[in-house]
Amino acid sequence: MEGSSLSRIRCCILRFRSGTQGLVGLRNYGLSCCVNALLQSFSATWEMVDLLDRWNPVDKENGSVPLQLRKTLVTMRDFSGHGTHHWDFLHCLNRHEISLHIQQDAVEVFLSILNFIQQQMHDKTLAQKIQCLYKVDVETYLQCTKCSNIYSGTSFFLCLPLTIRETQNSLEDCVRLFFELQELRGKDECYCERCGEKTPSKHGFKLISLPPVLCLHLKRVRNSGGFTKKLHSQVSFPETLNISGILTAEVLSKSYVHQSDSQYNLYAVIVHSGCALCGHYTAYIRQKDTSWYYANDDYIKQVSWAEVQNAYGGSQRDGTAYMLLYRRTLKDCSSG
Repeated sequence: MEGSSLSRIRCCILRFRSGTQGLVGLRNYGLSCCVNALLQSFSATWEMVDLLDRWNPVDKENGSVPLQLRKTLVTMRDFSGHGTHHWDFLHCLNRHEISLHIQQDAVEVFLSILNFIQQQMHDKTLAQKIQCLYKVDVETYLQCTKCSNIYSGTSFFLCLPLTIRETQNSLEDCVRLFFELQELRGKDECYCERCGEKTPSKHGFKLISLPPVLCLHLKRVRNSGGFTKKLHSQVSFPETLNISGILTAEVLSKSYVHQSDSQYNLYAVIVHSGCALCGHYTAYIRQKDTSWYYANDDYIKQVSWAEVQNAYGGSQRDGTAYMLLYRRTLKDCSSG
């Protein structure tokens, strides 16, 4: 039985070694490439892995998404043969209505997994720490252009949705655009209590605080005239992102938490190839030794930064970056 179990694990997870660093390949079951790419990013988010290692689950959590995630990440890290493999994690997601046989959206699955952690972990303090790894706190801002009344509140994003243009883009410009005031007119008008009717308004966000891990979603899917299409526009992104050099004082909330370092290093790129309704996900992952690897399900190879830049887009023949994960260059914040 033990030999059969180990053989089954090795059929599901293949290990590639290059020097002292290793990356685990994951077999594609049906349409599991989306989850496979996300698992590579979670495995590279060692702050999250460390927090899950601290968790002592209770009996009723045995079939939960976070427990199956932890078992899979342990197996990917250690490949000891004593954990589980991602087949169990895939079926756990399937039981929670993330089907193995439907093309999934990586951002939706990513957010669903984080929500399952909040809902299903008995240790709410630890679950909150995991959420805070990705949590971008913002102040929402709405001003009626008729009476100038201002409505504000607070909210947060676990993955910042960035609109891209159909021409060339830079990531820095996309971040600036997110914080620009947007005019709401016509069918987008909001109800103003002071005016007693729907009126034109200006809507925007102001930044309160940035997380240790900054997840960015490049919104490449557009709905237009009843049709869904994917934008293959070029979006250049840097290996090192300096937020303080992008945002001006006008988009910082009065409650903004000043941080000693707003510089981030890129460590994961989720790539989508194909059209809006079907395609394939892969990932570029940077290991702790700063080497980049390309993970296409169970195929792994070491690559250069120049090869990662192929995910900028601009051609329908190439895969395009869909999600970017940056790590703040500070001490390990999972210890807080």
